[in-house]
Amino acid sequence: MASGDSDVDDDYFSDFGDQRGGSDDEDFYTGDSDDECDINKSGGDYMDEDGNDDDDDYGEQAVEETEDGGSEMEKTYVVLTEDGIRARQEEDIAKVSEVLSMPPGFAAVLLRHFKWMAGRLQEEWFLDERRVRDAVGLPADGAVPTLVNRRRLTCAICFDRFSAGGMRSGGCSHFYCVTCWRGYVRAGVGDGARCLSLRCPDPSCTVAVVRELIDEVADDEDRERYAMFALRSYVEESNRFKWCPGPGCSLAVEFVGSGGDQINDVFCSCGHGFCWRCGEEAHRPVSCKTVAMWLAKNVSESETATWLLDHTKHCPVCRRPIEKNFGCMHMTCRAPCFHEFCWLCLEPWVSHRFCEKYRPDGSEAESEINSTEEERRVQAKASLDRYIYHYERWAANLKSLRVALDDMEKLEMSELEKMAGAVRVPATELRFMTEAYEHVGEGRRVLAWAYAYGYYLDPERDATKRQLFEYLQNDANASLERLHGCAEKERKELFGAAAVDFHTYRAYRDKLAGLTKVTRRYFENLVKAFAGDLAEVSSSSETAS
Repeated sequence: MASGDSDVDDDYFSDFGDQRGGSDDEDFYTGDSDDECDINKSGGDYMDEDGNDDDDDYGEQAVEETEDGGSEMEKTYVVLTEDGIRARQEEDIAKVSEVLSMPPGFAAVLLRHFKWMAGRLQEEWFLDERRVRDAVGLPADGAVPTLVNRRRLTCAICFDRFSAGGMRSGGCSHFYCVTCWRGYVRAGVGDGARCLSLRCPDPSCTVAVVRELIDEVADDEDRERYAMFALRSYVEESNRFKWCPGPGCSLAVEFVGSGGDQINDVFCSCGHGFCWRCGEEAHRPVSCKTVAMWLAKNVSESETATWLLDHTKHCPVCRRPIEKNFGCMHMTCRAPCFHEFCWLCLEPWVSHRFCEKYRPDGSEAESEINSTEEERRVQAKASLDRYIYHYERWAANLKSLRVALDDMEKLEMSELEKMAGAVRVPATELRFMTEAYEHVGEGRRVLAWAYAYGYYLDPERDATKRQLFEYLQNDANASLERLHGCAEKERKELFGAAAVDFHTYRAYRDKLAGLTKVTRRYFENLVKAFAGDLAEVSSSSETAS
């Protein structure tokens, strides 16, 4: 940021830079020591409580995620398969069944009524058992989930008579034949999750139809569907679990930490990240309110923005159309031009450090406006330009995020083995590459939502706060571009050669690991500043006043 553009004291930014612990980036990746490169450390590994990578008996795929650099809050959650969810559900039902001395089917009905909160269930149960029984439709104490008729009776639905053993009830005195029960259950299951709240067919009876009776009278298909609804209720009706909203993903996430009111982004084993609070894609460091406003804004403006942004850009030198096919913003025109420039601001890459900050169009603002309509037109254009500026960078970073995730998936599936063979090292030693891509992905996600945050900073009212925002963002963005370029282009150049020199590989490894560490530090500072809504500006202003 040029000093002439800022009204904030230069010493303030110097002090903030000192707090970053920042010296020149080169200092972090010129060393030869493996320890300095921090190659084998990862902030995104998922381990179980004993430090093992293996899944446990409950189908857990991840237990805890601790942010790098000693974050203020440790986020702890578990990613569960359907088998893992089922095991947790059966365990909770078995505990309640044992404590309250009742069949599992009754225990499941009680747990669903209390949103699968066993503690609250037991508290209410021992406070007023009769009221709880009446509320959920449990028969009197000592009753069983299903009874068989002991003498010849008439079914109240089909009016056929059946001998002893041919009819069933839900623990009450209303017996029906198995065929009628099967039709009743099929109709309930066809009605969706409400089948979990089935009651006795007799209109005057409120006894609940539970799992044991369903298993006795329903056919295989209906039993499976009922079991599926019961499993989904364990996740969807509980405040401890959420299904991963990733496309085609059937995993669930359980939050098991102590800071449930503060948890935000969680990341499923499928690679999809989402916000625990609002369910949108992971959007650290901005608030759910900002995300909601931004997405609503995109809906209203998306057609105009898409029309303007979906076209290819032209090379600033030869004017030929350029299509962006890599993740980073460093573009190189085709032969014979070979001009290198930034995709976002179109400035030459050789002298590029960060994109110029958003500036309102001053030429029209300074001209004399003789009519109200002309003034409205200028204001509308300025508003659209400002939106397009932030939308383009938001969309470009999310697109680069998807490219980075695709590259990381290709690395893990096949390319790591090939590269390891080329330099004759174990594939595990190339972990520094996937770690770099993890930080590239996280950085792209943070930068994307940072632009959404920046859109809602008023250019005049929040001018000082915006200057700090751009200062932090530019540093983080420049570091991320260096990391992404090294992880993507330099890697392909190195391993695209017929033979890979081991010393060249070591130098590349040290550089990439060092850049990963530097980038992580920049983004930690950016996220911390956003978490406090750039409180440094407010405190500085209060001190000055």
